[in-house]
Amino acid sequence: MIKGRIHLDEKYVKVKKEHAYDLNAIDNKTKYILAHLFVKKRTPKKCIDFLRQIKQTCYKQILLRRQINKRIIFVSDKFGPYKIAFNKLFYYVAKLNFGVSIACKNHGLKHNNNPIERYNQDIDDRITIMRNFGSEDRAEYFLNLKRIIHNFINPHMQLKGKTPAEMADIDIKLGRNKLLHLIKLYTKKKHHSRR
Repeated sequence: MIKGRIHLDEKYVKVKKEHAYDLNAIDNKTKYILAHLFVKKRTPKKCIDFLRQIKQTCYKQILLRRQINKRIIFVSDKFGPYKIAFNKLFYYVAKLNFGVSIACKNHGLKHNNNPIERYNQDIDDRITIMRNFGSEDRAEYFLNLKRIIHNFINPHMQLKGKTPAEMADIDIKLGRNKLLHLIKLYTKKKHHSRR
């Protein structure tokens, strides 16, 4: 469930000697990563694919908020393809605060883009230890796993020991050994879907 603003940003990732990007969207209240896409180039088409993930999972919530005249706010830096993608998918049902940098509170705005910048810094800290990725597949696997661990496994300090999934009212009873139970839940689902 979306409870706050949706912050958008990209993280530069080095794969061998090539450039790539990890596009992320986070709910600033729950810290839940709503969408994530690993791309070689940040094109408008890729940004549309990225934001389409939010549309597929959260569009009913966005429409409900629109009906009660409390539109969900998307926040992004000055990266143009985000604006193109937003206008294509959410123009009539949500608002976009475009061009918001980290230091915007100093310039009189009520909020900045810190929630997503913190998540990107966590990724950066981990990648620094690893140096860089050996292949695109490894980078994509790592970033997917990072998002899952962030959302479902690791408690967040600002959320008083709860995980972002718990704050977003995603009730999966994982118990104390969350990662093991999440793996079991996934493999059970995969096993039954093959029948």
